[in-house]
Amino acid sequence: MTSVERTAYPIFPKLVLARDLHVFFTPSPDEVVWAREKTDTDEHLLALTLALKCFQKMGRFPKNAEVPESVVEHVRRCLELDERVLPVYVSAKTRDSHRVLLRRLGDVVYNPGKARKIAQRAIWDAAWVKNHPPDLINVALEKLAQACLELPAFSTLDVESKIRGEVNAQICKKIWVRLGPGGRARLAALLVVGPDGKSDLQRLKEAAGRRPGRSSSSRPGTWSG
Repeated sequence: MTSVERTAYPIFPKLVLARDLHVFFTPSPDEVVWAREKTDTDEHLLALTLALKCFQKMGRFPKNAEVPESVVEHVRRCLELDERVLPVYVSAKTRDSHRVLLRRLGDVVYNPGKARKIAQRAIWDAAWVKNHPPDLINVALEKLAQACLELPAFSTLDVESKIRGEVNAQICKKIWVRLGPGGRARLAALLVVGPDGKSDLQRLKEAAGRRPGRSSSSRPGTWSG
């Protein structure tokens, strides 16, 4: 499984800098007015405004446990709410209706099925020229952003190993066919171990490791002479 930290998938850092709080999580006066018009309690006001800023920054709705307390506190202070106010909803229905509003506001579409297909196709196409797992996932993220789709869970994107394996199998099959019987026979011969206990493949590796002008006593990273 690819580590999410090695990709461009948006997650919160362990420490959110004060500058980032100001730049990314400070609601504008118009956003505050809009959020107040859409809510009827302080809890809903905080929850909606927090979801707005997170969605703008990340392209997805993070779970409550993901959002650092420093971000919650910053948005709460911007709204001038009591420190006891928490970003909670009385029902999942209210939360879902707020998410619909935020998607419309950001002109972003929620379509998990379409997002999955676009991501898988992007990874498949990229796997023919790339082999580094994070690179493949980053290509999928770029395609999803271009399609104005809400980002799915990271697990939806972490199918690169399966797709990469399928592509690599096809690449190997094509190489195998192009080699022909003669080429395949020569490859097999490289693995035959001779009387000295070495195969031709081992001898080729040893020859490749010996560079002209390099003394046997030279350490890696140093030049002889």
